[in-house]
Amino acid sequence: MDSMKQVVFHTTGLPEDVLQLEETAIPEPRSHEVRIKVTARNINPSDIMFIRGMYGITPKLPSSAGFEAVGIVDHSDENNSIPVGTKVIFTSIGTWKEFVCVPAHMVIPSPPGMSDEVACQAFVNPLTAYGMLETSGLKQGDWVLVTAGASAYGKLVIQMAKQKGIKVACTVRRDEQKETLQALGADLVINTEKEKLQKVIMEETGEGVAVVFDAVGGVLGAKALASLKTGGKMMVFGLLSLENIPLNSGLLIFKNLKVEGFWLTTWLASLNPEETQKAFKTVFSHLLSQKVKVDIEATYPLEQYKEALLAYEKGGRNGKIILVS
Repeated sequence: MDSMKQVVFHTTGLPEDVLQLEETAIPEPRSHEVRIKVTARNINPSDIMFIRGMYGITPKLPSSAGFEAVGIVDHSDENNSIPVGTKVIFTSIGTWKEFVCVPAHMVIPSPPGMSDEVACQAFVNPLTAYGMLETSGLKQGDWVLVTAGASAYGKLVIQMAKQKGIKVACTVRRDEQKETLQALGADLVINTEKEKLQKVIMEETGEGVAVVFDAVGGVLGAKALASLKTGGKMMVFGLLSLENIPLNSGLLIFKNLKVEGFWLTTWLASLNPEETQKAFKTVFSHLLSQKVKVDIEATYPLEQYKEALLAYEKGGRNGKIILVS
């Protein structure tokens, strides 16, 4: 078998319009790379943004989609640093294909006992949650507000923050999501379709939250900014609404607020090897011990990517959609 299947786009646009399944040659790894037979990849919001040409990385067309996956090494690098047969977690530009070549130093052996469904989502969201909590300056007893609390990332932050004694408020758009998040440990869940975010935050916290983790932007981002206490900080890491935050300059000035961006790629690049090891070790041990859980909604074979995307777009979804091969 010298050919493989891949899902690619030749032009940016809506996934349902531009993605197609193609056969292509299996790639040959360079001397410093390992080749991985991909077994599972999850669908993240960043994948959709990338296909639409709206992400921080511009696709080199034609391109495959997906940034995060798990698979088995089927060809090692020249130093045999990751032996053939090793199950590895990795990120790469374009994982919606059967084989991927990745620099050997960029892959992480998957911990024994971790399922593919968990391993393929053990990188981006858990590390973003961990990294943002680490760099936020939040201390025990502080309040953090998480927009899009019912997202995979939101659920992880709730669980990790609770372990540090940080109080968590989060926003949802449907009442049935409240119970789920409270069960995970959220102290306050606000349905922004029915409740006034800033009013509830001030009533419950007295002075506002210390930090906001915002993945939404737009009007909700502006309301979240107004929910900060004096000297507070908003960390922006996503744009689910596809609209920029209308910034209230007066608020920034008189409440001495900070707004900063967080991107996992940049944060990881700033760590030394020991800090990187600690980050992965902490995140993986959380996931393995089930102290921190991730949810899986459904799995689809790679060829059924269209059905998978329909499931991904469905409202009320609680877990990740996984593409397997």
